[in-house]
Amino acid sequence: MQRICHAAIGLIVAFALVCPVHAAVVEATANGFAIEQAVHIAAPPAKVYDALVHPAQWWDSSHTFSGSAANMSIEPHAGGCFCEALANGGSVQHGQIVVAAPGETLRLRGPLGPFQGQGVDGALTFGLKAEGDGTALMLSNNIGGYMKGGFGDWPARADAMLAQQMGRLKKYIETGAP
Repeated sequence: MQRICHAAIGLIVAFALVCPVHAAVVEATANGFAIEQAVHIAAPPAKVYDALVHPAQWWDSSHTFSGSAANMSIEPHAGGCFCEALANGGSVQHGQIVVAAPGETLRLRGPLGPFQGQGVDGALTFGLKAEGDGTALMLSNNIGGYMKGGFGDWPARADAMLAQQMGRLKKYIETGAP
């Protein structure tokens, strides 16, 4: 039993070192959920914001409709699109920009990924704040509405996906590769 506990602690420590994003589903109800995440990035807010609005550079291709993050784009102005180009000439709107304050805030409205086919809406906010030698990047994602079959394990799945993206963004900014 003690060896199992030590192994479990080792896995937790290894995960914390590999995944520096502090992520949590802070609330889950029958009709929605809220996620909050935070990560420290060793770069000034202006550089973090500039990378944030270029998802083709850091987004994970496995979380796209087209299979390639190179097709992802953000038009960083109110009314702009967080969009994805499809090979057949079509496109996907992942969200609409409602706040674009360079170096401070990027807020999108709209349900991401598998939530698009459901009766839900979402508000995804990235807040940036100068902190020490870099930037505190805070993410908040609030999803609500009707989800056929209920939300079940979707809050945890969405949290994990967003934590992965935040980790990739941090790595991209700090090393040049996601």
